[in-house]
Amino acid sequence: MTESLKITYLLNSGFVVSGDGWALLFDDYRDPTQAVDAVLKSEPRFYIFASHAHFDHFNPAISRFAAKASHYFISSDIRALPQARRLPAKKTTWLQKYDGYRDDDIEVTSFDSTDEGTSFLVEIDGWRIFHAGDFNWWHWEDDTPDNIGFARNGFMKQMKHFDGQKFDVVFFPVDGRLGNAKSWGAKEFCCRTYTGALVTMHSVGYPRWKPEVNFFQPGRKIPVWSPTESGETMTLKKGGAFEPVDETRGD
Repeated sequence: MTESLKITYLLNSGFVVSGDGWALLFDDYRDPTQAVDAVLKSEPRFYIFASHAHFDHFNPAISRFAAKASHYFISSDIRALPQARRLPAKKTTWLQKYDGYRDDDIEVTSFDSTDEGTSFLVEIDGWRIFHAGDFNWWHWEDDTPDNIGFARNGFMKQMKHFDGQKFDVVFFPVDGRLGNAKSWGAKEFCCRTYTGALVTMHSVGYPRWKPEVNFFQPGRKIPVWSPTESGETMTLKKGGAFEPVDETRGD
């Protein structure tokens, strides 16, 4: 069983998560530091995820990994794009909302989103990893009261599927464009689940986020990593804190 994860930030909601002999690639739309190519050289099992068709979550260039990839898990809304034909049919599973896939090495469950596409729960090598995609409490301060209420109700309805669930690490949007509401979704998610560690995403161009005092429930301490620069890398042990990786030492 993998004792710790190595996590590298690509951009926006893009991450590479590596364990012992495997790696997961989430929402790779840009990879300025070529972190994915480095992982491909070392991990024999390589799984690729795309949560929805927005340009900053799905880049059809992920088809270039077809020879190396073990499997693609792609939200079904992407299938309508002409570029989706580049993906290898025999290695691709198109996931609708509340869909699933399981084999001897990995289990994937898809959930709904409050925007487009899906979110993902990945269970692999003793780890439960959740990537939210664009699932979030999208409270836009300048929106109409009706739309604000609709967004809140949609988020709270979907949260019923997560109540009481346990995750070792959660990737969740904290989007600076939402102003004072940017972390409402992450706070609610962490309050209603047993989240071991939180990685924020969807915050390009905004300062590194830190949770305010009393952000989490009383008595709960959840490690938080809010990357801002492509190529930033951390390691994470279950129940532990994030620790920076010194790439010059080959950690």
